[in-house]
Amino acid sequence: MKTRLLSVAILGALLSSQALADAVYYEKDTNDEYDYRDTPVPDQTFDLLDDDKDGVINARDMCPGTPIGAEIDNEGCGTMSASRSQMQIYILFENDSDVIGTAFMNQIRDMAMFLEDFPQTSIELKGYTSKVGSDEYNLDLSKRRAASAESALKKYGITDDRIRIVGFGESELVAQGDEEVSHAQNRRVVATVVGLENVVDMEWNIFTTLPNKRP
Repeated sequence: MKTRLLSVAILGALLSSQALADAVYYEKDTNDEYDYRDTPVPDQTFDLLDDDKDGVINARDMCPGTPIGAEIDNEGCGTMSASRSQMQIYILFENDSDVIGTAFMNQIRDMAMFLEDFPQTSIELKGYTSKVGSDEYNLDLSKRRAASAESALKKYGITDDRIRIVGFGESELVAQGDEEVSHAQNRRVVATVVGLENVVDMEWNIFTTLPNKRP
């Protein structure tokens, strides 16, 4: 019986010694000091940023600066097309008059806004008359009609350097008849917008909203 108790005591002592040794080793291990090493900085060869936010990283972007929301190809270039914005002016005049009627003033306003939205453009105003009257008189009248449209546009801030006026008199009739309806159609000013460059197509999605109509 004593031999058994002695064996148990010895075993307990051995286990206690091992537990103490483990505790000392653990404490020693946790107190070890190591030299600090900086976080390694990767040598990034390619620019993975996307400065123009078009979904194509800088390293592959062949067209940096693409407008946000533009339709792009795999090289990050916006798809181009001729501008879908079109503006026309067609003003009719009373017989022997260069005064623009109230009904046509909205066209003048809309054209002025169009020119403001596309500052790289200019406009050519073409004046015409019916075939009633002499050629010389009609040529002068057609120029005065174009000048009236020019003056109206200037009131909206469109500058001289963006407007050109031309008078054609009765040389380009749109109606050949002698009835009043034909004469009325020929007494006109029309406009041609020049310098309208290609524009970047914008991507449409369910969150796209139409711009508010300008007052």
